[in-house]
Amino acid sequence: MEKLLLESGVSFLQKGFAVAKEELITFEGEVTEILPDARYRVKLESGHEIVAYTAGKMKKNRIKTLAGDRVTVEMSPYDLDKGRLIFRHKDSGSGAPRPAGARRPQFRRR
Repeated sequence: MEKLLLESGVSFLQKGFAVAKEELITFEGEVTEILPDARYRVKLESGHEIVAYTAGKMKKNRIKTLAGDRVTVEMSPYDLDKGRLIFRHKDSGSGAPRPAGARRPQFRRR
């Protein structure tokens, strides 16, 4: 890790200054293609296409993302070609009840 030095040669951390992280930029878009390794091609509302990966909390909570889903993407201001999916927006029809014949299995398969 590279240290930022003051004119006297003392680092910011030694002097008591905190170096702030850059703020992340959030955009909304639509997943157009599913790529290997939990990556997605996302078309932003501005028309740009980026490659985004699934955030850790989405993986942990097993939130599945399909092509056509509306998502919120977080990006670094340094690299505007890559991003992280942080939220999948619910569709209006996603809250519909299941058909009577469709049941979930009682055990979890791996």
